[in-house]
Amino acid sequence: MSTGSGQGGSSTGDPGSGGLFNPGGDDGGLDPDSACAAQSAEATLIKKPVDIIFIIDNSGSMTDDIIAVENNINDNFASIIEASGIDYRVIMIAEHGSAQNAQSICVKAPLSTTTCSPIPADPGQNPPIFYQYSVTIGSHNSLCQLLNTYDGTTADQDGYAPNGWRDWLRKDAIKVFVEITDDGISCTSNGVNYNDSDNVNAGVTVGDNFDAALLAKDPDQFGDANARNYIWHSIIGVKENDPATSPYLPADPIIDTKCSLDGTASPGPGTGYQALSIKTGGLRFPICQNASFDVVFQEIAKGVIEGAQVACEFPVPTPPMGQTLDLDTVVVEYTAGGMGAPTNFKQVKTAADCAADSFYIESDIIKLCPDSCSVVQKDDKAKLAILFGCDIKVQ
Repeated sequence: MSTGSGQGGSSTGDPGSGGLFNPGGDDGGLDPDSACAAQSAEATLIKKPVDIIFIIDNSGSMTDDIIAVENNINDNFASIIEASGIDYRVIMIAEHGSAQNAQSICVKAPLSTTTCSPIPADPGQNPPIFYQYSVTIGSHNSLCQLLNTYDGTTADQDGYAPNGWRDWLRKDAIKVFVEITDDGISCTSNGVNYNDSDNVNAGVTVGDNFDAALLAKDPDQFGDANARNYIWHSIIGVKENDPATSPYLPADPIIDTKCSLDGTASPGPGTGYQALSIKTGGLRFPICQNASFDVVFQEIAKGVIEGAQVACEFPVPTPPMGQTLDLDTVVVEYTAGGMGAPTNFKQVKTAADCAADSFYIESDIIKLCPDSCSVVQKDDKAKLAILFGCDIKVQ
């Protein structure tokens, strides 16, 4: 798939960011009697931006795990995504401070703006790439804290986001959550109790209930039950896979046994977090392998890059000087695999008229219908061209 590149955190969410056009020559795909000239423009597909939200347990057993995060989040995560050219942003939801003394986290530059030596009073916010919502995450309440901090109901300790961490999200971005904890789930938010009881069935219930609550919070950000716009990765107390650093995949069942480190078992297998990973296509890793977080973080970064989808909307081309584009003549030409005979996507009036192999135009933005979008996103070498006619301006 032909993809454009962008610097980390640079997206403004402008609806025209989905594609760029390179003017082409005359094209015979249009009836010359219906326009002054038949023109074409190649669409360079650009991957959507990604907002990555870390939620980290600040309880007393997490010291070594948090230190491992601090040691790997730059070199084995952020730098890999940066090098891919994907427009990314990291949002950290965890208490800022010393891992050694308070099981808090201080994220170093270049992701943040601080060396953490000494640890500053406030996190090193680095807009538009890194933000931290400093709040204490307990052993069992990650999900509830995530919901309660979204709109600022539970406040940021440093006052950076009075309206919640939602202000740092971008509507056009895919959301990727990374949960890091060694325990299970037991908390209440908005009258709903979440308790996975370290077993499979309760974990599935927790996953379903949290998913419904998150989607209800903001469908524009997180999607809906038919088209979720988020992925949930879990670094939790689950028993090690074989090999130990290999993730459990979405097709693998929930594992209700715990990992262990130096003969000590983790407090819980995190069955509710596992259910969320399975539901959203995420990966699951054992937190007991914190000495191998370099491999774990590299694998999650790889998943972020591979999971980033191309945008399925782009602005209409600019017509040649002295002419106006006739929107009724626009045709999207799709070449599967970048070679061979192209297929024309037909134009329909509105989103309600969408069918297979179709698109519509809204406010001068070409938008592929869901079926067409799915076809293009699955094609790594897809090539799109826009065919259009134009009328001569009357001076």
